[in-house]
Amino acid sequence: MSALIILLFILGYITIVLEHPLKLDKTVPALMMAALMWAAMAIGFNNGWLSIIDGHDHVYSMTELESAEEGHEVFANTLLHHLGKVAEILIFLIGAMTIVELIDLHRGFEVLKGWVKTRSKRKLLWIVGILGFILSAIIDNLTATIVLVTLLRKLIKNDTDRLWYASLIIIAANAGGAWSPIGDVTTTMLWIGKKVSSMGLIEWIVLPAIACFAIPFLIASYMKPFQGSLEMEGDDTEEDERLLSSKTMLYLGLGGIVFVPLFKTITHLPPYLGMILSLSVVWLVSEYIHPEENFDKERKHLFSAHRALSRIELSSILFFLGILMAVAVLETLVAGGVGTLKYAAMGMENAIPDKDFVVLLLGVGSAIIDNVPLVAATMGMYTEPIDAKLWHFIAYSAGTGGSMLIIGSAAGVAAMGMERIDFIWYFKKISWLAFLGFISGALIFLGMEYFFH
Repeated sequence: MSALIILLFILGYITIVLEHPLKLDKTVPALMMAALMWAAMAIGFNNGWLSIIDGHDHVYSMTELESAEEGHEVFANTLLHHLGKVAEILIFLIGAMTIVELIDLHRGFEVLKGWVKTRSKRKLLWIVGILGFILSAIIDNLTATIVLVTLLRKLIKNDTDRLWYASLIIIAANAGGAWSPIGDVTTTMLWIGKKVSSMGLIEWIVLPAIACFAIPFLIASYMKPFQGSLEMEGDDTEEDERLLSSKTMLYLGLGGIVFVPLFKTITHLPPYLGMILSLSVVWLVSEYIHPEENFDKERKHLFSAHRALSRIELSSILFFLGILMAVAVLETLVAGGVGTLKYAAMGMENAIPDKDFVVLLLGVGSAIIDNVPLVAATMGMYTEPIDAKLWHFIAYSAGTGGSMLIIGSAAGVAAMGMERIDFIWYFKKISWLAFLGFISGALIFLGMEYFFH
């Protein structure tokens, strides 16, 4: 039965990786994989064919329990434990996505367009890069990429020019998301899972992340595509595109998201509660603010939180639910007296004693395989305390390694869809820049660890 569970995970994983050739949304195999794995484990446990381990490292076998009812209760409590851990991440993401959509409904991101005044290709590269690096740390790398690619469409007429800028934004956004607890799904997972603290993550990752972003941009700024001046769209309608509420909702929404780590520091409560509080405040203001002069109540629904909720990527939320619950099965299934993932970690340490090299391979692997299950797996494999070097290095590698391929990150997939960036074109033109940035940041991280530890 254990072999069947692992086989289900492998088949589901392969299907997720091949979503583009199969033309199948990766949410489908993720949900199916999770449900079938839990079902198989329940059947195996109830029949005494396998053992499970709960959240407190207690191993249970049906044959050793006093009654079947006690076994069912143990299994149900273990399932609820993992569902609760996953729900914390999902509620946090839903809150953040809704706030971002509210900002967008009120055209808050149009304010950013007013910050771009140059026609120099090189200056524009650095402006959008720095915006991407900073914004991704606040509103996550996926959303920052979508916002900035949309901004580029308003500024740059030439499609080829826009391809280069959009591709470099992927590197900046992934680097910026790696040093923030709310900048990437994987850093959020590590933060909520109490593997890293917000200040510990910033302290150890911000310099490597800056190198990961700045070195590719420095090299690119001397390349031919970023020489000379751009033919840009006129900005005479810039003020017309904004609403009366644009600035208020932009600053309030971003401030609400940034407030969440502060809320956790003050109250020591889980981050999703801070996000719920921020969402409630932004939602409250959106109910009473007037986006337009002579605001007609019949148009209120166009700027409402209900519309924002209808626009969030629910399929992404369900994908995270499926993949994280599937990985939870591997944490729960006993192998060698411990969870299967920990057992795998022990075997990996025997084969490759150097954990730094393993984490570097994780970064390279995240360019091919989705980094969410990779990080989820490492969280079940290793038992290092909060803010251990290992967790910081995992946060950096998983967050930035995906830039090496266009399909290696959510930001890359979004830009690929919006600008129809070709996989081979990106591989030839951009991947080497992303690799240089990734390795440079990794070396800086290892250097910091060597000198300060």
